[in-house]
Order: sequence, then structure tokens, then C-alpha cells
Amino acid sequence: MDNRVTHVAAALIRKDDRFLICQRPAHKTRGLLWEFVGGKLEPGETAAEALVRECREELGVTVLPQDVFMEVDHTYPDLTVHLTLFNATITDGKPKLLEHNDMKWITPDEIPDYAFCPADETILQEIIRQTS
Repeated sequence: MDNRVTHVAAALIRKDDRFLICQRPAHKTRGLLWEFVGGKLEPGETAAEALVRECREELGVTVLPQDVFMEVDHTYPDLTVHLTLFNATITDGKPKLLEHNDMKWITPDEIPDYAFCPADETILQEIIRQTS
């Protein structure tokens, strides 16, 4: 098993009292689980640069990464991820399903209605904590 750490950048994009979640494609690992938009850093890329690229590739939008909401380390059976979740704003475009199976704008109260990737659980608890 490969235990190298995979660095991932993701976006917490809010609209009023809701935030954007995306459903992973069925054919990928952790298929059909929900997650924040984002992806792996490429060599030489900062987390913020990766986030801008991933949002363009996956949703067809331009985002402005702001402060880091949270960083999480999580070990799956097949890899260990270091996830940096940025507060981010869409500055251009409307989100389109270019890669994901589905996307939704949900409130913190709706979090229990969705099956998320395990790496996101700590983040979701913090979102609930901050809004309760």
C-alpha cells in the first residue's frame, strides 16, 4: 500500500445560507459520495492555484480562493489525503456539471441527508458548529 500523502485543495463556496456540494462520478473511487469541489495539486502548483484550475475544469467557473477554512488529514484504504479547504467565491460563470454526477446547494441542517466522503466529515461538523 502506498502511504504517500496526496495534497488536495477544495472550495467552500457559499450562497446566502447554503454551500455547494458535488457528487463524485460513479466510476471513480468513492463514487457517488458527496464532496466539496476541488482536486489534487499538480507538481509546482500551490493549493490556491490548484483550486482555481479544478473549479474551472470541474464546474466551468472562476473562483477566488480566500482564507483557509480548515485543513484535514485523512487516511483511506488506498491513499492518505491532506485536504486544504478554502473559503472561495465564484467570480465568473455559473456552475455546470462537467465532471460530477450532480451538485446541490445545501444548508448546514441538510448535511445529514447526504453521504459524504469520509475526509469531509470533520469539516462538515465544523460547518454545523459555526452555524448552530
